[in-house]
Amino acid sequence: MKKIVINEEYCIGCRLCEVYCVSQHSKSKDIIKTFKSSEDRPVSGIVFEENGYTTFALQCRHCKESPCTTACLTSAMYKNNNEIVLHNKEKCVGCWMCIMVCPFGIIKPDLKNKKVASKCDLCIGREVPVCVEHCPNEAIVLKEK
Repeated sequence: MKKIVINEEYCIGCRLCEVYCVSQHSKSKDIIKTFKSSEDRPVSGIVFEENGYTTFALQCRHCKESPCTTACLTSAMYKNNNEIVLHNKEKCVGCWMCIMVCPFGIIKPDLKNKKVASKCDLCIGREVPVCVEHCPNEAIVLKEK
């Protein structure tokens, strides 16, 4: 299985990974339309960490022993046949157990709708996730694990 690996020493903090992630998960899939639209904009599946000059992006690690899928009461968090941890927003009841047990703190809550708002899905259906494809410094790479 391929996994996203972060090389924080190469990250320049441009946040293009977030911009492309939001655009990829929007209805239009177009950056300009996504950010100019009055529709509800998707939440990025990336958590961006900054501490002084150190910056890096964090995404779901799609853990082998995924505590979020085990803790989910409704099976809204689940693994597909490729061992990718996915989220079914329709099944989510907003208990946020997945958020509480995630060892990386990357699952984001939707405070407005009281559900889980976002988590990385490795841009399912694409050969290469958009964050990897558009990272100008190759701080985000896809590797076979």
